[in-house]
Amino acid sequence: MEKEMSINDSNFQEVHEAFTMKQAIDEAKRCLHCKVPQCRKGCPIENDIPAFTSALSMGNIGQAMSIINERSNLPAICGRVCPHEKQCQGHCVMGKKGEPIQIGKLEQFIADFDTDMELIRERLPQKTRGRVAVIGSGPAGLTVAGDLARQGFNVTIFESQEEAGGVLMYGIPEYRLPKNIVRKEIEKIGALGVDMRLNTTVGKNGVTIDSLFDEGFDAIFIGTGTSVPQNMNSTPGAQLRGVNQSTYLLHQVNVFNEGAITRDMVPVDEGDRVAVIGGGNVAMDAARTAIRLGADVKVLYRRTREEMPAIESEYEEAVAEGVEFWWNTSCTEFIGGENGRLKALRLQTPEGEKVEPFNRVFLAIGSRPANRIVSTTEGIEVDEKGYVKTVERPFGMTTRRGVFAGGDVVHRPQTVVLAMKAAKEVAQGIAQYIDAVKLLQICSK
Repeated sequence: MEKEMSINDSNFQEVHEAFTMKQAIDEAKRCLHCKVPQCRKGCPIENDIPAFTSALSMGNIGQAMSIINERSNLPAICGRVCPHEKQCQGHCVMGKKGEPIQIGKLEQFIADFDTDMELIRERLPQKTRGRVAVIGSGPAGLTVAGDLARQGFNVTIFESQEEAGGVLMYGIPEYRLPKNIVRKEIEKIGALGVDMRLNTTVGKNGVTIDSLFDEGFDAIFIGTGTSVPQNMNSTPGAQLRGVNQSTYLLHQVNVFNEGAITRDMVPVDEGDRVAVIGGGNVAMDAARTAIRLGADVKVLYRRTREEMPAIESEYEEAVAEGVEFWWNTSCTEFIGGENGRLKALRLQTPEGEKVEPFNRVFLAIGSRPANRIVSTTEGIEVDEKGYVKTVERPFGMTTRRGVFAGGDVVHRPQTVVLAMKAAKEVAQGIAQYIDAVKLLQICSK
């Protein structure tokens, strides 16, 4: 379907320019190679930042890529969407002078160069160590799949959507993470020997945890994230037309930009007065997306700016783009107009109660896991909010033997790299479990 050009495509182009090769090498040369590298301590997955920076500074991009691959399966993505100012870059000693090494852009450059130049991939072991099913192809699922494939496991990903990537494909705006970058990273995972079954929903149409075990998988990983958004149904008027989830807006805009739907299916029109309720990264994405669609956008957050969980740079860029922030502001009623459509919000503000006109509201107040897999499987326990319970040994295993879980479905919604960190630990637990089971089988013969 050919998309209508009523959105300026340039509005959704990537906002941060990549380094040229000279810029990347010059930036890498600035590294002081500290004896105790704080940048690595600040990285949740402990990327060997000094080592890949050193390799890059000498022009050895292949070696730099190999070093990154030891810890990360998604460097082109992490280089773009990680909160670097809170993690690696924020710990750089050169930040004391206000000039930290731009680690994220260096990682992005190395990964993009590797992809564009089609550098030779590492040699992989035979896939004879065991079979693993991975449910979900977001950051956690892709990390588990990549790590285990590199260790000689035969891995199959089961994804309910028609494309792999999860939140990377459908939940992060194009201007922050171009979808062609996501596809290229997923192709690299596939090149490791990982099979992908798309349009396959575990928990429906007879595909269950039990059926996967019957198919011969030795272990199963659940990495389905938190796909059910929290709502405000207890607030009067929450069912009015015009009150939607921020994730719905982001999904519709992403598929529109791909040419899969027409402009009228995007739930923001030019000139709309839009309120985004929430203060996290999803709220920032929704607000900045609505601005790009030509709306007048206000972010309503119930606490102060200092308490807002969103990345500081995302907030600053939203302000620069024209998003207005109303602090210590809560919505107490959605007020309807003609045909059951939203026309205003009743707000509680520091100055007292007031009514403000809005014709679109997008909620970004958190999410929780779906229960589709748990409800079709015996033996998997969850807590009172639906998050899957896991154990320490083997790390990440649920209360059902051989079934593991990690990422947001266990640890509550977090950043891409934190989901990857948890997934890497679970991948180790899966490998240890399968090795132990197979050893016991040999010994019992």
